[in-house]
Amino acid sequence: MLTLQEVAKLKEELTNCQRPLFIFHDDPDGLASFLLCYRFVKEGRGLPIKAYPRVTAETYARKVEEYGADKVFILDVAMVEQEFIDAVKVPVIWIDHHSVLERDRVKYFNPQKRGINIPTPVMIWQIVGEERPQDLWIAVIGSIGDWYFPDFAIQFQQASELLPKTCTSVQDALFNTQIGTLVKVFSFNLKGSMADVIKSVKILTRIDDPYDILEQRTPQARILWKKYQEVNKEYEEMLANALKHDSDDKLFVYTYEDDKLSLTKDLSNELLYKLNKVIIVGRERSDEVRCSLRAPAKINIAKALERALIGIEGYGGGHEQACGAAIKKHDFKQFLENLRKELKL
Repeated sequence: MLTLQEVAKLKEELTNCQRPLFIFHDDPDGLASFLLCYRFVKEGRGLPIKAYPRVTAETYARKVEEYGADKVFILDVAMVEQEFIDAVKVPVIWIDHHSVLERDRVKYFNPQKRGINIPTPVMIWQIVGEERPQDLWIAVIGSIGDWYFPDFAIQFQQASELLPKTCTSVQDALFNTQIGTLVKVFSFNLKGSMADVIKSVKILTRIDDPYDILEQRTPQARILWKKYQEVNKEYEEMLANALKHDSDDKLFVYTYEDDKLSLTKDLSNELLYKLNKVIIVGRERSDEVRCSLRAPAKINIAKALERALIGIEGYGGGHEQACGAAIKKHDFKQFLENLRKELKL
């Protein structure tokens, strides 16, 4: 968790800005982090990072200047290049929970410095929750979307049927409740063209009741639901096809070709829930296989991935049970052999 001093500092940073630019990871917890911040300050613009979560000077310094931002908040992004920080002329505040990195001239908040790993929306809720109790549903969606069952979910259970009181695990919440459906609504509305994503994000900044989405009560909510249904149709077909490839092998590998839609994170999460084994879902694009890796409790996929990448043309990293990687196609077979060896599978 953030310390009381960190909460106070971040609340001051959010309060004292007129044109903040929020750069966030394009997943449910990154999106929730942005929504919580935006609805607190009621100012600014959100910019999701699609593909590899890295803030580079080449791509994003220009965005800061074009918008005329007076402050930059980076939310739930694993990598920020020093060149970006040096290039922008305004304060940069970076809130994250991935591996700790050392950077100059940035206000960096990461509980991993103290050995604590909690999703970014949990930290943001510490900052804004008192002033914005009506946004608790967003904080719960973001936390559950990052496979984390927060303490404040219990409070939410007392007030909403979206997360039944009988639900006590993040897996149950993700795949057997309406909160899990909303996690997919968040995730699937981050798919596709940047123009469509920005449109969906803008709509979400104005949704006050999650039932507006689930029951399609307004024209704006119906836009979100339509996008969810379109992507979910492809997702369900892909999930069914992936499950046909299951076997007695303790390493489950499924790859698909798609230049437009990345569903590897979503598929790997549900396959882990259904199969309870080490999961690799890869999206073949150009000359790479872009993978999401998942592992059951007590299997550290991050360490195994780090060693399996030795001698491989590719990169990757993440958390103990959830990682991302991109491997050149010509090295993918060798990568799988290396990973099997590291995991003793």
